[in-house]
Amino acid sequence: MRLLTILLVYFRILADYTMSEKKILIVDFDIKSLESLSELFENHNVEIIKARDGVSAYEKFQSEKPDLVILEAMLPKLHGFDLTQKIVKESKGNVPVIIVTGVYKGHQYRNEALRNFGASGYFEKPLDKKKLLSEVMNYIQDETDVEEDIPELPDLPEAESVIQGLAQRLRKKPPSDKKD
Repeated sequence: MRLLTILLVYFRILADYTMSEKKILIVDFDIKSLESLSELFENHNVEIIKARDGVSAYEKFQSEKPDLVILEAMLPKLHGFDLTQKIVKESKGNVPVIIVTGVYKGHQYRNEALRNFGASGYFEKPLDKKKLLSEVMNYIQDETDVEEDIPELPDLPEAESVIQGLAQRLRKKPPSDKKD
């Protein structure tokens, strides 16, 4: 039982180390959609890079090296499907591209984007933001993050004394006067 408690504490500490800040390039010609998508990731330890057309998005992709791209299919200067294909080719498929669209709806467009252009995901507007957030986080929280900077598991007697010390502190803390 003590080992289980120690491991639980260890994995909670480990969670703080597992996700280094990732970069997400978000591309949409509509400023409201661009801001709405950006706000979705505000509290998720990611850096947001924004672009409003396909050409500037491709330039930012090359210079900023994002870990994931979310883009509108209907982009000025370079169409979103073509941009997807360029990013997938240049990154050798290592940078997921998720297409969002309010225009290209239906299975035929989704299948074309996924199969022919190499998109990793496809969402129709209005967006299911929870589903999009979940998919994005699945892509950017990979196992390589966990392998970097993992703290050593302390000796069991030492860990046990740390946990006991924390438990004593919690017991001594006066109850909060706040009422829900």
